[in-house]
Amino acid sequence: MRDAGPHLESLNVAAIGVSPDPVQVQKGFDEKHRLEFPLLSDANHEVAERYGVWQEKSLYGKKSWGIVRSSFLVDEDGRILGSWYKVKPEETVPLALGSLRA
Repeated sequence: MRDAGPHLESLNVAAIGVSPDPVQVQKGFDEKHRLEFPLLSDANHEVAERYGVWQEKSLYGKKSWGIVRSSFLVDEDGRILGSWYKVKPEETVPLALGSLRA
């Protein structure tokens, strides 16, 4: 998303990230990766639950709750135009651009 920022801006698309991490942790992540788009804290995972991405996950047999990496294309009226679950970061922009072209 960061690298596609200028192209997305030319299409009037704004990228916004949401993470369950507290703001202080996010600041460090943003400084390290220079996101150049807003990263919102959803520490109580209210947004994640509403979007259906707060789910039980399993890693090496250990179960925990967390966010399933997902991307949503939302219009200015709040309608979801596209949604992708378990998406890899490098797939997000091509998928969103494909939906915008459709």
